[in-house]
Amino acid sequence: MRPTTVTLAMLVATGATAQTGGIVPVDGDTLIQGGKIYRLVGFDTPETGDKARCDTERILGGMAHARLQHLINLGNVELIEVGCSCVPGTAGTRLCNYGRARGTLKVHGKDVVSILIAEGLARPFVCGKYSCPRRKGCCGR
Repeated sequence: MRPTTVTLAMLVATGATAQTGGIVPVDGDTLIQGGKIYRLVGFDTPETGDKARCDTERILGGMAHARLQHLINLGNVELIEVGCSCVPGTAGTRLCNYGRARGTLKVHGKDVVSILIAEGLARPFVCGKYSCPRRKGCCGR
């Protein structure tokens, strides 16, 4: 994962305000709040940009990212940090979720997981006690 730098101009451009909790989506299942990067739990969305394995994945990933941004812009958001499914002692390192924190996100009391899955922009992705399943791409590989 590449380091992400968030500037004031980026926050303003994405609509990060007190109403949105200062939350800025990086893609469909990752966001930043207060300089901390969170991987949202319970679902997985297609990759965006250079991480996408094909054009279809890139397009679907962009749609998931745009929808997450739209939901955040509705305001009344609640980001809750949750424990990690990593081997003890690896939290906060690249060996555990690439150093990202984990969290859940609610918009007007509704979990974003159920919204994105219901709209076909994400699929369930549930980790075990110390590991997560392999990601499944949407490029047929």
